Amino acid sequence: MEPECRVLSIQSHVVRGYVGNKAATFPLQVLGFEVDTVNSVQFSNHTGYAHWKGQVLNSDELHELYEGLKLNKVNRYDYVLTGYTRDTSFLAMVVDIVQELKQQNSNLVYVCDPVMGDKWNGEGSMYVPKDLLPVYRDKVVPVADIITPNQFEAELLTGRKIYTEKDALEVMDMLHAMGPETVVITSSDLQAPLGNDYLIALGSHRKTKADGTRITQRIRVESPKVDAVFVGTGDLFAAMLLAWTHKHPNNLKVACEKTVSAMQHVLQRTIKSAKVQAGEGNKPNSAQLELRMVQSKKDIENPEIIVKATVL
Repeated sequence: MEPECRVLSIQSHVVRGYVGNKAATFPLQVLGFEVDTVNSVQFSNHTGYAHWKGQVLNSDELHELYEGLKLNKVNRYDYVLTGYTRDTSFLAMVVDIVQELKQQNSNLVYVCDPVMGDKWNGEGSMYVPKDLLPVYRDKVVPVADIITPNQFEAELLTGRKIYTEKDALEVMDMLHAMGPETVVITSSDLQAPLGNDYLIALGSHRKTKADGTRITQRIRVESPKVDAVFVGTGDLFAAMLLAWTHKHPNNLKVACEKTVSAMQHVLQRTIKSAKVQAGEGNKPNSAQLELRMVQSKKDIENPEIIVKATVL
């Protein structure tokens, strides 16, 4: 029996569908983790639908929940996982909690998906308030151990544009210098060696050995593009990367292969099912494109490796 491994996941929650904690909890539990969730929002569904309703947790309410855990002395965690946040004071409170948890357990690993924006047709734009960027850059990233920005977010955090793979590697080095040991740029618009139908992700793991020497492992992953807009994929990616880096702590290549292969299995199953539901010639809607998470349990638990990583 492996010792119990406990994750505190502070993310959004939806009643229907899979984003935030709904996308992260099930795969982590399937992979053997105890998951304690704080729901930063509770919405009826994700905001890609025509309508949504719900409540937002503020930083005082987050603090109150954490105080309850602390009073019962059940605030020892092995991992903290965070994703989409819209509020600077909430994000600052997350940093305070992470720092306190690291005092409880110096081996705690903080996995942060710094969700700020993305590129559409080559143009990047932020979909969170601009005042979140300095909080991520100056407070969050320095306490994070693993970060999973997309290309646009990596550029925002470092103030440096990525045009080539060499630029991307240098940006990842800049991000390492800010704190995190592991940096994965989850998607980029770089030209994939395998061709235009592939999306490039890049990973870098930097470890300092006991004698002070640094080893850096870098990888490139090319995965087939899937022609649809899914919501919750970033949350699923970060959760599975947490799990697989835990199981393969010194092998970023294998951790990323398992993460990306599992993603592919889930996405292929989702698009296939969505097309059947939408009917011949119709474009699937948001409800039909919800990730087929439960149906993919076996693939999440033991993914057949269908995407290979290249060591750079």
